[in-house]
Amino acid sequence: MKTNSVTLVTGGASGIGAACVKHLIEIGHQVVVMDLANAKNVHPDVLGFISCDVTDESAVKDSLVKIQEQFGPVDALVNSAGILQNRLPPDKLSMNEWERVLNVDFRGTYLCCAVFGSAMVKRKHGAIVNIASIAGMRSNPLHAYAPAKAAVISMTAGLAAEWGRTGVRVNAVSPGYTRTEALQAAIDRGDRDPSDLMSQAAMGRLVEPHEVAVGVAFLLSPQATAITGINLPVDAGWLAGSTWQTYGGVPDLQ
Repeated sequence: MKTNSVTLVTGGASGIGAACVKHLIEIGHQVVVMDLANAKNVHPDVLGFISCDVTDESAVKDSLVKIQEQFGPVDALVNSAGILQNRLPPDKLSMNEWERVLNVDFRGTYLCCAVFGSAMVKRKHGAIVNIASIAGMRSNPLHAYAPAKAAVISMTAGLAAEWGRTGVRVNAVSPGYTRTEALQAAIDRGDRDPSDLMSQAAMGRLVEPHEVAVGVAFLLSPQATAITGINLPVDAGWLAGSTWQTYGGVPDLQ
């Protein structure tokens, strides 16, 4: 997919964002990474890097101008910038921490959609994929992260309808438990038990970052031109299998 336009990936220096950068470059996208961390080692063919705090409205608007001047118009946007949250009960989860997670994971995603999506609307062309999470689709003890991701899913549908007649598509991908560097480090430290993460998934395994990137690439592609406003779970069947625990779990067929 060779193109003269730019694909922007926020949070592209690590994790799922970095996997999206690598895969999109491999299939022909010209990718600019926007992150606070250095993204030079993600892929040798990254078109450019913009340092930006996605929660800062002025910085995001300035980044739009810089990218358009240096690299060209952004016709594809992947909002992957986000932070995780430690499991804490409400009496231990400070409002500072709660607001920090909501600011990055929801406000930052909305700001980038509003700024870069509005520029797409003027050109009557573009596609956005927001990285949400299955945490935003089920009850869990992450009382900041899960509501933030639920808000991203809701926002995605709203923007899809807002901009649908302009030719701009907006979708979300909700990864399940994905073997990112952060999750693998938590497993290696003994903070997370991989069997707990995998046991309820219909496929009985973790998701690999590349698999999320493939879903993102599809939603950006010409093959998805009639798809907007959806939330695509890429979760190895965790949503399908999780309720089976009350029946003894998903069958382990040999």
